[in-house]
Amino acid sequence: MYAIVYKSDGFPICRQMAGVTPDPVVTWNTEAAAKAFIASKGGDAEFQPVQITDDAMDKLAKALGCPVESMTFEPYPG
Repeated sequence: MYAIVYKSDGFPICRQMAGVTPDPVVTWNTEAAAKAFIASKGGDAEFQPVQITDDAMDKLAKALGCPVESMTFEPYPG
């Protein structure tokens, strides 16, 4: 699984869902799919895909300002 994050601060692309906090982190099944999405939006300079690992989850939680245990993931398109 891959998330797309801002290169500048590591903040992930999230999906707004009523009543869910924090917003779920949007994921792609492959790095190629995540890169294709970034390219299709012209975001190569600002965004990068990050593989979801324990270390990456800790960094995503820090960027979101929440405990890692409260993070949820949502597949794209979802």
